[in-house]
Amino acid sequence: MGGDDLDDFVLDEEFLAISGDESAEPVDDSPSQEDQTEPSDNSTVRQAKKRKQREKNKERKLKRQKLIESTESEEPHSIAESSPHELAEYLYSVQAKSFPKLSVLELEDMRIPETSIADTTSWAGPRTLDCLADFIIKILPSLHTRLSQKSKNPGSPTLLFITGAALRVADVTRILRDKRLRGEKGGEVAKLFARHFKLADHSSYLKRTKIGAAAGTPGRIGKLLCETDALTISALSHIILDISHRDAKKRNLLDIPENRDEIFRTVLGNRKTLEAIKAGKIQVVLF
Repeated sequence: MGGDDLDDFVLDEEFLAISGDESAEPVDDSPSQEDQTEPSDNSTVRQAKKRKQREKNKERKLKRQKLIESTESEEPHSIAESSPHELAEYLYSVQAKSFPKLSVLELEDMRIPETSIADTTSWAGPRTLDCLADFIIKILPSLHTRLSQKSKNPGSPTLLFITGAALRVADVTRILRDKRLRGEKGGEVAKLFARHFKLADHSSYLKRTKIGAAAGTPGRIGKLLCETDALTISALSHIILDISHRDAKKRNLLDIPENRDEIFRTVLGNRKTLEAIKAGKIQVVLF
């Protein structure tokens, strides 16, 4: 903020009043020598004024506390808690931002249908990684079953978990390796992001490894789907979007233009993936 901006910034008088110095001296209720010599009527009036002042100070303190509480950063309500119909409209609205030149008819052809979006409204817990395993077990029982089964082919996961940053991918991978999800027979969990790993490295790994799930960033998963034959959707049943997590700027996965474009152009927008979603073979889950 420049100097001119500071000059233009004027604090509201009420805010100044409720933001006063906590260290200000309290009202002295003890009668002074002068008070003791005054008539009793005047003393009663002064005591009433002092009581009123104390009440006013108390009211200001409560108001200041409420102001502090209201301005404290709280986690915004997650769109992921909405119904499938509302989520379909939400996805359509953000999808349009990735394709500003497409007509309405062309956008409709790329729409994620409501019937292919998982209904997670019965989940009452927080949508945080420490609850992810329980979320899958309770809300997505068919996915839970598939994750615990032996993978048949290399590079063919039943789950793709899309999140926005490499560190987040690493955290998600650890959760998906939980024995409660994989059991004793479940496939490997792939960790797919560009940092430290070349596309060729991931391609080689996927071609020789039977994976049950893959967690990754939109860019890397999109490239593997569109530019290689190493990651296939032959066994894919669920795509989870890590929508409730927000970055330092309070942006969710689809608020970030680069992530949003990759998701709608190369992941959900991948021709084979979109066809499978429309056919009901793949469910889109917003976590």
